[in-house]
Amino acid sequence: MNMNFHKKLPVPQEVKEEYPLTERMRSVKEKRDAEIRAVFDGTSDRFILIIGPCSADHNEPVLEYISRLRKVEDEVSDKIIIIPRIYTNKPRTTGQGYKGMLHQPDPDAKPDMYKGLVAIRELHLAALRDYDFSCADEMLYPENYQFLSDLLSYVAVGARSVENQQHRLTASGIGAPVGMKNPTGGDLSVMMNSIVAAQSSHTFIYNGWEVTSDGNPYAHAILRGYVDYAGRSVSNYHYEDLLRVEELYERSNLTNPTVIVDTNHNNSGKKYLEQVRIAKDIVHSRNQNSDIKRLVKGLMIESYLEDGAQSIGEHIYGKSITDPCLGWEKTEKLIYDIAEKL
Repeated sequence: MNMNFHKKLPVPQEVKEEYPLTERMRSVKEKRDAEIRAVFDGTSDRFILIIGPCSADHNEPVLEYISRLRKVEDEVSDKIIIIPRIYTNKPRTTGQGYKGMLHQPDPDAKPDMYKGLVAIRELHLAALRDYDFSCADEMLYPENYQFLSDLLSYVAVGARSVENQQHRLTASGIGAPVGMKNPTGGDLSVMMNSIVAAQSSHTFIYNGWEVTSDGNPYAHAILRGYVDYAGRSVSNYHYEDLLRVEELYERSNLTNPTVIVDTNHNNSGKKYLEQVRIAKDIVHSRNQNSDIKRLVKGLMIESYLEDGAQSIGEHIYGKSITDPCLGWEKTEKLIYDIAEKL
């Protein structure tokens, strides 16, 4: 094999035992999980915001950002449930570039997967322990989900992973809501097929075990735009797009029809400031059509302390080192605006 084997990594249970939850933390997460599931099954009309940096890079700015979210959610919690994004592993189109804290807990240092596993667990633990937030992460590697399974209240399967069978089958065995993004080419049938798979029971191999999943009734669609044949960004969050997805749900007979709209990526053409307009447009669409209101249960927004993005090594506190993000002042105003219009 053309691989250099460095060290055997611990199994998830060993890391969980070394970095455990307290009883209070378990209670907080259990309450949040119930509140979030109630939105997805339609028994709550609160709106979900999955919001935070494109990628978590350093503990201090991420936790400062989350501390600010805590204060805002306390004021809008009658209408909005905030699920902070702590995305600790990042897909890369060509395989090059920063792959997240899991790979590099220090973006300026060499990859160290063991330190990364510990770092991402400690970061999610701190968000729950200090700010009562159970968070969202992306499932880049299905086998690594177990390291955070007791901490996450939301999981996203990315546009490059959504057609992969192991991601779909693993999603079927997760108890938290799992969002399946439309693929980068925009084929909605791929996304819908992934939801069917994730909501179904399967027997498969997972982390060296033969397992059978129960199916995940909270698996749902995330619309993130796409790239057309000429390499141009095309959005899919508009009124007509949402009605189209509603039709696809009706044909599929899936449980808990839900759309989360990603306001960045190809929906914004990676013009991060457009997220403000897009978010307001989606809320307007919900207010114009009761079917869309039932279907669209939340937004995904990329936001950090500072506007824009920076290169690794610039060391601007709270500024994204991957995709550009909406800065805090604009984010705070947007959350209050959304709450007012819901």
